[in-house]
Amino acid sequence: MSKDDFLQLRDYQQQAVDAAVSYFRHQHSSAVIVLPTGAGKSIVIAELARIAHGRVLILTHVKELVAQNADKAALLTDNISIYSAGLKQKLSTGKTVVAGIQSAARHPQAFDQPFSLVIIDECHRIGLDNQSQYQQLLQHLQRRNPALHVLGLTATPYRLGSGWIYKRHYHGKVGNPEKGFFDDCIFELPLRPLIKQGYLTPPKLLDGLSAQYDFSQLQADPQGNYPEAAVDALLDHCGRATVAIVGQLLQLAKSRQGVIIFAATVRHAREIQSYLPAEDAALLTATTPAQARDEIILKFKSRQLKFLVNVAVLTTGFDAPHVDLIAIMRPTASIALFQQMVGRGLRLSDGKKECLIIDYAANGFDIYSPQIPQPRPAADTVPVQVECPACGFANTFWGKTTEDGDILEHFGRRCQGLVGGNPRPQQCSYRFRARICPDCGAENDIAAKECCECHSQLLDPDKRLKEVLAQRHHHLFRVQQMQLQADGARLVVTYSDVDGNLFHEYFQLQTTAQRRALFALLLHPHDRTPGMKFPPFANVAQLLQFADRLRAPDLLLLRKQGKQWQLQEKFFDYQGRYQTENHHS
Repeated sequence: MSKDDFLQLRDYQQQAVDAAVSYFRHQHSSAVIVLPTGAGKSIVIAELARIAHGRVLILTHVKELVAQNADKAALLTDNISIYSAGLKQKLSTGKTVVAGIQSAARHPQAFDQPFSLVIIDECHRIGLDNQSQYQQLLQHLQRRNPALHVLGLTATPYRLGSGWIYKRHYHGKVGNPEKGFFDDCIFELPLRPLIKQGYLTPPKLLDGLSAQYDFSQLQADPQGNYPEAAVDALLDHCGRATVAIVGQLLQLAKSRQGVIIFAATVRHAREIQSYLPAEDAALLTATTPAQARDEIILKFKSRQLKFLVNVAVLTTGFDAPHVDLIAIMRPTASIALFQQMVGRGLRLSDGKKECLIIDYAANGFDIYSPQIPQPRPAADTVPVQVECPACGFANTFWGKTTEDGDILEHFGRRCQGLVGGNPRPQQCSYRFRARICPDCGAENDIAAKECCECHSQLLDPDKRLKEVLAQRHHHLFRVQQMQLQADGARLVVTYSDVDGNLFHEYFQLQTTAQRRALFALLLHPHDRTPGMKFPPFANVAQLLQFADRLRAPDLLLLRKQGKQWQLQEKFFDYQGRYQTENHHS
């Protein structure tokens, strides 16, 4: 059976297949391919299964994706089995086996006959817990064949709590050396080229037009989710907003084919549904019975329903190409989840020219922006590119910019570039921000608890301050404002606290040694854009032109020397207990 009899791979799909073949021809490490939602991952999977010399196991987490991958694989091979309780089939004897992870993990003995390749769809769901279903099954498969190749595919290659799911990227950047499940990302395709080439529907992304919810005061957990009780409490005061939003959706839906609404909580979803026409809307939650869920999805796909309200159940494994309006009415700190929601509306369909995406929760993500696995520091931050002064790698970090795009501040910590290559490239050692070890002077990540060089314990700021302030002659100065001014040829830095007390630092610029001290004690630690060169300056007046580039510390630790206070340490990005308490001893 020839693939040409049924389908022709798109150029990028063939490139993804070629990348996997080339990679596994030379090594047995694990790899991941990144393709946007709607790019046809199932076609890539089917082609890899077709050309593989040994048996292939395709794994995923929902029965809809099991069925989709099986359908595409069946176009290229007759020798295929499905192992999924949800699809009421449990066969594992084919050359290609498509399985649901829950069913497979419960009966690993059904997969005793060795496989040469396992392909995991939506592979960002694999956790680091060795006792998880994926990990347990993979260990079983590797015992049957130690040379097993492991390949993952996903549109969102990161987990907000732990970062990238791979250790290295073929573009020469580091991934997640410590917590990446996969060894290498071997192929990645951005969203924009797919839209430009006509393979996906153009999204039209708008902020809430009639009203918006303000979730900015809520604190997200490490996975980017918000506590349901806190969200409901906030929404209790937003009744008029919900009425206005749904009223607008009803007007917009008149010219739309299908509408998906992502609600914040179950209670919120029920309120939304109550304002929609009962005969034309349905609600899906995690507790919706399987049979009822299947019936609702079937009615929506056949256009018997126009509105589908859901709470976190239609982000993956759901395919209704006619959807051309998506209302995001829930907050998320995860760009991965945001992209998954948007992706529900990007597939092509007859008569569909665009998909309108309305963000009523003011999440503020740009779906075309580079993916940044670190939590977003603030709503007004955007991806910015910062070149490493050591290796030249163009890093992408969260940052703040002017209207013209000039970088005002970035929040990068360590360069993400890979350098060297013997036997494998290593992460560049340059740190834009660092925590200095008091024992050996080594630079560490600002959140490190142990020194990377001497392995001594790095005390957290609160513990250190508690110990120091227990001694006499120390004062904790809580900085409210920092000002720079000239005093002849001397630079004066004045700090003021909440009570109006002042503390001064003085710097000279005449000699090379003085300029080095200025850089080490002021310019480098205070820099909002570390790693980016300061423009040349010859005197204090010229330096003051760049005063806005310097940020104030949160705290100064002072020590009494005779009748004078001497600066011992500055604390930046501090959020501990001493932020609101001014301790003296």
